Amino acid sequence: MNLAVMTDLFTQFASTTSFGIPLILLAMFTPWLLFPAPSTKWVNNRLTTSQNWFLTLFTKQLLLPLNTPAHKWAFLLTSLMVFLLGMNLLGLLPYTFTPTTQLSINLGLAVPLWLATVLTGFRNQFNHSLAHFLPEGTPTPLIPILILIETISLFIRPLALGVRLTANLTAGHLLIHLISSAVTAMYSLSILASLLTLSVLVLLTILEIAVAMIQAYVFVLLLSLYLQENT
Repeated sequence: MNLAVMTDLFTQFASTTSFGIPLILLAMFTPWLLFPAPSTKWVNNRLTTSQNWFLTLFTKQLLLPLNTPAHKWAFLLTSLMVFLLGMNLLGLLPYTFTPTTQLSINLGLAVPLWLATVLTGFRNQFNHSLAHFLPEGTPTPLIPILILIETISLFIRPLALGVRLTANLTAGHLLIHLISSAVTAMYSLSILASLLTLSVLVLLTILEIAVAMIQAYVFVLLLSLYLQENT
């Protein structure tokens, strides 16, 4: 019985298929279709104006602490933010699939981008990048231990990026699934208790919308901080 319940809980995270073809690619590219295309009109509509305002504000906040060479990454980081934000929010809709609950997808985004920031640092400032592994003034007996610790902390960064995004979104989806199941189960027992549980579900959904937005921002923000260290 417990195994059946656990299987039912986690089936929502399985990639759906049609005629044996995984539909995860469709779920990943759907957010791009919802954004309005550039217009040739002199005056934009409200949707396009709001989109331009958001992208401009986000780009300013993101690039404010970065050095000038890192500004070349503005388009990539902004596109990544819009990509993650769209997938996270669309995944909260009923009968949808959230690609960012898959650790493989998140690591596929985190590892190449993290590696690009590290290689950028080694290419542009090789000595400075190596200096991160050994702080100045370290006692001689501690040098091997500190180098090992700094190396582990460096390689754990992409794993932390992917696991953080996966864990937060997965936990939220599981809570919504459990509480929504409790609402239907308690309806026949007590309407008042069912309504109270429904109000908790509504509040949790609002919280998950905020979490979906925050996690997309945190993912890109941490990448920008890694980039700042290497430029």
